[in-house]
Amino acid sequence: MRIVTPSEVATQTQNKYLGVLVAAKFARFVNEFPRDRSVDFEEKLTTRAFDELVRGRLTYKLVRRRRQEG
Repeated sequence: MRIVTPSEVATQTQNKYLGVLVAAKFARFVNEFPRDRSVDFEEKLTTRAFDELVRGRLTYKLVRRRRQEG
């Protein structure tokens, strides 16, 4: 298992906190797909998401929140 450091995450995103949010969102997205449950040694989705982020395979777009009127 490869260990991803915060500095590696920060090089692909604006900061390490944004990197964690992007990786978590991607892991939730991947979790929705059906997987082969017979494989016991599959790495965790968050580990895979961080690996994809650090390798530069994930693209993301920041969307500004709309203000709620009321």
